[in-house]
Amino acid sequence: MEQGIEYPGLYLKRGEDARLRAGHLWVFANEVDVARSPLTGFEPGEPCVVVAAGGKPIGVGYVNPHSLICARLVARGVEHPLDASLLTHRLQVALALRERLYGEPYYRLLYGESDGVPGLTLDRFDDVVVAQATTAGIERLKPAVEAAVRKVLNPRALIWKNDAGIRALEHLVDYADLGFGEPPGPLRVREGGLEFTVDGIGGQKTGWFYDQRANRDALAPFVKGKRVLDMFAYLGAWGLRAAGMGAREVVCVDASAPAVKLIGDNARRNGLADRVQAERADAFEYLKALRERREHFDAVILDPPAFVKRRKDLREGALAYRRINELAMQVLVRDGILVTCSCSYHMPRPALLEAVQKGARHLDRSLQVLQQLQQAPDHPVHPAIPETEYLKGFICRVLPA
Repeated sequence: MEQGIEYPGLYLKRGEDARLRAGHLWVFANEVDVARSPLTGFEPGEPCVVVAAGGKPIGVGYVNPHSLICARLVARGVEHPLDASLLTHRLQVALALRERLYGEPYYRLLYGESDGVPGLTLDRFDDVVVAQATTAGIERLKPAVEAAVRKVLNPRALIWKNDAGIRALEHLVDYADLGFGEPPGPLRVREGGLEFTVDGIGGQKTGWFYDQRANRDALAPFVKGKRVLDMFAYLGAWGLRAAGMGAREVVCVDASAPAVKLIGDNARRNGLADRVQAERADAFEYLKALRERREHFDAVILDPPAFVKRRKDLREGALAYRRINELAMQVLVRDGILVTCSCSYHMPRPALLEAVQKGARHLDRSLQVLQQLQQAPDHPVHPAIPETEYLKGFICRVLPA
C-alpha cells in the first residue's frame, strides 16, 4: 500500500470503522468484509493494513483469524511498519512517563493498548525485564520487541512469561523462557523502602503486582499500631507494607506454599519477622476459622484473584465477592477498616460496592467509604478503551449499625 507499506489489506464492513476512529484499537471478526479480505487468507499474527469500507487506510496492525478480536491496530496511518523502530519509539514514550513517576527502576514499563502496543506487557525489575505476549501478533514480533528493549534499556536479561490464560483465546501455548541474557535467578523489587524477592519464572503473572502500589501507599493512616490481616497475600506486599508503616501485628494468608515461604523470607529480609506471620490456607476457610475462634483485627485487606473472568460469570462472581467481604467484616473490630479490591474487568465498580454493602447489611453493619482505589499510574487507562481499566477497590470503615 501507500508509503512503501506492503502489508495486505483487512477491509472493514461499511460503518464498522467508527470505534477505531474514536480511538479504540480492536477489530472483531464480524466487522470484517470477508468477501474482500477473507480472514482465512491471513496467518496468525500477520501484519496488515486496516482499511475502511470506502478504501481509506486507517492504520497498521496485525491479524489473528482464529480469534474473536481478529485484529489490533498498532499505528494509525501507513507510514510506519511493525518493526523494532516503531516499538523502540513506543517504549521510549512509555519510559518517559515511568521515569517521571518513580525514582527507582521498578514499575510496569509498558501496558499494552494504553501504551500503544496491544498484546504486550513489560515489567521492569531494575536491570531485568519480564515480558508477556498475549496475542499472536506480539508472539510473531518477539525478536523486534527484544531488539527495542535492548536499544532503550539494555537490561541484563529479558524473560518471557507467556502463561496468561488469555493466550488460549489466541490459540497460543503457554511457556516461560529466557529471551536474552543470563538466567537472572530470583528478582528483587523495591517498594515503600522495603525489598522483596520475586519469582520471575514461576510466580503469578509477571511476578509482582505493580498495579496496587499506589493503593498500598495509602495504607499508613489505617494500619499504624494496628493488628492487620492480609488475605490472598501472594508475596505479602500489602501486609509487609503495613508492617513497614507501623502495624503492630500482621497475618498474611495465601493458598500457595511457595508464596508463603517467600512472605517469611521477605519479612526477615526487611527486619519485620517479629511482627509478620505467614499462613498457608484457603481464604474462605481461614476466615471461617477465625470467626469461630472469635479473633478480631483492626484492618482486613482483601486482594483476591479475579472472581469474574467472563461476563456470564458476573452473578456467581458477585456472590463470591459478597461472601468474602462478609467473612472479612465478621473478623473486624467494631470500628474496623476493610480494604477490598477486585481485578475483574467484568465486575463494575458499583457492583463491587453493592456486594460489600449487601454483606454489611446482612451483618447489621454500616459502611463509610473513605477512599476509592484504582490501578497505579504505570497502568494508564485509555479513555477510548474501557478494557484497560480493570482494577477497582475501596477503603471502608465498618461500624455497628
